[in-house]
Amino acid sequence: MSGPVETAREHWGADMPDWVSLLAAQCAESSQNKVAKRLNRSAALVSAVLRNRYEGDMGAVEEVVRGVFELATVSCPAQGELQTNLCRDFQLAARKYSDINSEMIRMYRACNSCPRYRAEGPK
Repeated sequence: MSGPVETAREHWGADMPDWVSLLAAQCAESSQNKVAKRLNRSAALVSAVLRNRYEGDMGAVEEVVRGVFELATVSCPAQGELQTNLCRDFQLAARKYSDINSEMIRMYRACNSCPRYRAEGPK
């Protein structure tokens, strides 16, 4: 039985990005389910990425992984420095207007006026 690091190496080969290696290492340290929970994503998504079968936006997954495990940040017009994973979560929420609370309204407006959001589009 192979672990997540070996699985990722097998499916990605020499072209495996460093962030996939980081994701696999985190899964090896704890579990795929725990890592998925930390990423606020599904275990199926983590599995698909490790197996190089994810057909969604790999760039979005990379930002989430880097935000959670490397504490990578971006400059947010409403929040200042914001971890990339939180930026992605706000972008997903900004696809549809929600008046749940004042922060969601503020972030909806901020995301929809943010050049980063408009350039990449909500994915």
